Amino acid sequence: MKTIIKNTILIIFSFLLLSCNEELVEQTQTGVLKGKVVKRGSNEPLANVKIFTNPTTKTVFSASDGTFEISDIPIGNYSVKAELSGYLANFTSVNFQTQNQLVTIVFEMEDDESLNSSPTIPELLSPIDNSENQPLSVELTWNSTDPDSLDVLKYRLIVKNNLNTDVLEVKDLLDKHYTLKDLKFGVSYFWQIAVSDDIHPEVLSAVSKFTTNTVPANRFHYVRKQSGNLYIVSSNDTGDNFQFTALANNSWRPRKNNNAGLIAFLRTEGGGTHIFTAKPDGSDVFKVTSVPLGGFNSYELDFAWKTNGKELIYANFDKLYRINKDGSGQELIYTTPDGSLISECDWSYDGSKIALKTNDFNGYNSKIYIIDMLGNVIKTVLSGVAGGSGGLDFSIDGNYLVYTHDVSGYQDGNYRQLDSHIFIYNLMDNTVRDISTESEKPNGTNDLDPRFSPNNAQIIFTNTSNDGISQRNVEMVDINNSGTDLERTSLFSNAEMPDYE
Repeated sequence: MKTIIKNTILIIFSFLLLSCNEELVEQTQTGVLKGKVVKRGSNEPLANVKIFTNPTTKTVFSASDGTFEISDIPIGNYSVKAELSGYLANFTSVNFQTQNQLVTIVFEMEDDESLNSSPTIPELLSPIDNSENQPLSVELTWNSTDPDSLDVLKYRLIVKNNLNTDVLEVKDLLDKHYTLKDLKFGVSYFWQIAVSDDIHPEVLSAVSKFTTNTVPANRFHYVRKQSGNLYIVSSNDTGDNFQFTALANNSWRPRKNNNAGLIAFLRTEGGGTHIFTAKPDGSDVFKVTSVPLGGFNSYELDFAWKTNGKELIYANFDKLYRINKDGSGQELIYTTPDGSLISECDWSYDGSKIALKTNDFNGYNSKIYIIDMLGNVIKTVLSGVAGGSGGLDFSIDGNYLVYTHDVSGYQDGNYRQLDSHIFIYNLMDNTVRDISTESEKPNGTNDLDPRFSPNNAQIIFTNTSNDGISQRNVEMVDINNSGTDLERTSLFSNAEMPDYE
């Protein structure tokens, strides 16, 4: 009997012990929680984010790449919370149902805007308000700060003017400066800065004003080349200059007329070469011609104003036209009797005669002669010589004509010149003066594109190597002296086709 009782107690104890072990095994079943914390919108990983659960298990912090892991989480339902200063706390629910279950989550955390401050009001630094005589390229500078030192500030520039209703707006600037280019002379500009941290509404600065220089009375105009295009530069005696025509257009041969208050020039449009005019500041560009200029080489073509500033003359192959500056009244006034091409022309100051340079389709067999307004030849200046020639310009009194001729007589298919000299032809006694020899032109160079100064005391011209590829420079020589002691003065480097009015 004692044995039976003893065995029964042993069985009951074993059963209870087994039951307790099974219950303990169930309580130790766990899972693993893995995740990542990023900033909402940019998905930028966030480090040092506090991650913890409710009911409480473990507290961990996200790594530099935003990842985190909580292991040995007992089976059950949990709320997981993410906290980081400056961001709104985030919650999510997870459920562990089986042993070693892996649950992954992603927290997207938003800025806590209630803790963020707006940027400071932008302070406009330069140019100072109401400043005058500003150049046509002005650097605007300003300052604004972020009190939180964390936000990326973006700026918006707004510019208006008193000339028209145009509004320039430049967005998403990260720097605190911006350069305004291609401004107009004598115009007042009003500018304002708006700053944003992408959290708060934009903060606007006050409005500041500056005014550019008035249009300078520049007497010199010349041509430069950039990116394959020719453009015109306006300059004064001290070398202060501005770009008169845009780089996007191919423009050359500036010719200023003070009576018209305009500068005429040649420009390529639609495959043709046309005369355009513009005000001295480069504004109000106007196309004068409908019938284009034409000849053996567009860059060797030239045209001329009438002194009163109302008309111009130009050539289309063997024909010479007169046209009003507004493009009206085009009239054929002369045709070459032998079909030769008119490449250059000049109209005397008194309007009584016209100088012409003609040539064949290769630019040679040139002839320079003067006609009256009825088309009668009244003077032959150059004829029957080999080599290139050109550069016609009457003196103010009409008694002299300056021109160039390549005395080497060289001719090829590229219209290359080897030794171009400047000559002054005296219409009163038919004598010729070699200015290049008198001013000791450097060997291996060409003197081209001569023009009388407004008082006839100097000649302005282009000098360049005869290799055809070297830099061209504008020089001037005083012709009041005689002999071989005329001094050459360098005026503008990397320049050609000068005009002096």
